[in-house]
Amino acid sequence: MSNLSPLQKARYAYQPKLPEVLKDDIADITAALGNATESVADQMQMRDLFPLTYGAPVARFAKGKNPDSSKPRKIGVILSGGQAPGGHNVIAGIFDALKKANSESILYGFKGGPAGIIDGDLMEITDIIMDEYRNTGGFDIIGSGRTKLESEEQFEKSLSVCKKYGIDGVVIIGGDDSNTNGAILAEWFKKKGSGITVVGCPKTIDGDLKNEHIETSFGFDTATKTFSELIGNIEKDANSAKKYWHFIKLMGRSASHIALECALQTRPNICIISEEVKEKNLSLDDIVEDIADVIAARGAKGLNFGVTLIPEGLIEFIPEVGRLISELNDLLANEAEYFSTLKTVEDQREWINHELSRDSSYVFSSLPRGIKMQLLDDRDPHGNVQVSRIETEKLLIELVGERLDRMKLKGEYNGKFSALAHFFGYEGRCAFPSNFDADYCYGLGYSAFLLVSSGLTGYISSIADLQKPADQWIPGGVPLTMMMNLEQRHGERKPVIRKALVELDGAPFKAFTAEREKWAVETDYAFPGAIQYYGPTEVCDQPSETLKLEKGA
Repeated sequence: MSNLSPLQKARYAYQPKLPEVLKDDIADITAALGNATESVADQMQMRDLFPLTYGAPVARFAKGKNPDSSKPRKIGVILSGGQAPGGHNVIAGIFDALKKANSESILYGFKGGPAGIIDGDLMEITDIIMDEYRNTGGFDIIGSGRTKLESEEQFEKSLSVCKKYGIDGVVIIGGDDSNTNGAILAEWFKKKGSGITVVGCPKTIDGDLKNEHIETSFGFDTATKTFSELIGNIEKDANSAKKYWHFIKLMGRSASHIALECALQTRPNICIISEEVKEKNLSLDDIVEDIADVIAARGAKGLNFGVTLIPEGLIEFIPEVGRLISELNDLLANEAEYFSTLKTVEDQREWINHELSRDSSYVFSSLPRGIKMQLLDDRDPHGNVQVSRIETEKLLIELVGERLDRMKLKGEYNGKFSALAHFFGYEGRCAFPSNFDADYCYGLGYSAFLLVSSGLTGYISSIADLQKPADQWIPGGVPLTMMMNLEQRHGERKPVIRKALVELDGAPFKAFTAEREKWAVETDYAFPGAIQYYGPTEVCDQPSETLKLEKGA
């Protein structure tokens, strides 16, 4: 370990802060259960799909006796989906709670994501291994993967592996799809009378796995602070050179939480919120016009530079493009075999245009060739277009440039427009977790163990009151079925955890809209700087602006 940086060495020694109740002996912490719950929608269908786990109560941990917690256990942990800062600390929280309850207990890590539990590819996580990953970013302790746990064969193999190693608890650290799979696995294990408890942890930097009980998903805090540092750097550069417009696409396919949070931290000239685009039924032309108008207004003041933030999933929220993508998803899911026989781009485009509705065919035909190809590219595991491959930032630069040229001809614009494109995504997924995420994730892991030791299967670990100091946080668990509804996937209605979108009547969006007109024409940038790990609480331990505004802090 001689090649470690000074920061890495220091972070190894950082002791995450725990909620007060979790500082007690494990045997003195009990799960206080509330009333029966219902799913967010489709209650009758969800009850039929999850007859053994549906309707479970919300749990909160409190002082009390839990004699079963000290039994020797074997728990297996899975990292599922894309990386998010803090995953290692979730595992550390599970490990420390497990060993504190009984030093003979064992924590296994399934390698490479859900495939590890199917194939029996696992490793024991020991003190030596765990200590090399505490408070660090990435998922490299055991790796991650995107294999979906959904078939009877996969469940049978998973059960066989758990029986072989004596595993009585499985913790799935993942996003909405991964935790949906966890809910299905928990129901199946219970139906088989396996005695294996399945628990989830809320992970995604996109911030769209949240509700009244899950106040934020882990990794969002660190990722947005990392992106905001980069955006602030670009703003400083733009205001220095005074000659470039920077179009920055930010991760967040299904919701604009990242873009909104980064806007609140950095005050860009333009930030598009996908949910507002959909609500106002804005067309692609409307968006281009709005951006061009801001550029022209700044150009009239001699400010031929600026910063625009664009959510990764914007293109799906533009009504006419969203309808096109929906049609393409269903068409290519149902006709995948035939589509694969079309060898030339021309044949593919001709067939697509013939099969689409008239309006969608018109939209498809009007898009640049490169965007068409990206829409027809390989599908994701759910059969949907891979939105991250669509270069929306470059599309907007091209269309805005064309509009400004037309405005010039009419004498409506006499500035200069030179643009640069950026996409921030991977830069934030494996950063050193902020103190908030380090503490939050450690507490989530601790709570996940307590859910397992309490036999609460089909739950997701949760912590409430996150706007307060960590010792005042309230740990517990939420039934996964409570967060679920039915959605169209691969042409079928399937149970999934509902994604949380930006609420246009919510405090974060209102705070943004109160300032955005001023930010558009003035150069009122904010420069968050790098994440700080050591120093005053008001510098190092603060949660996201989104969380503070939502909680009225």
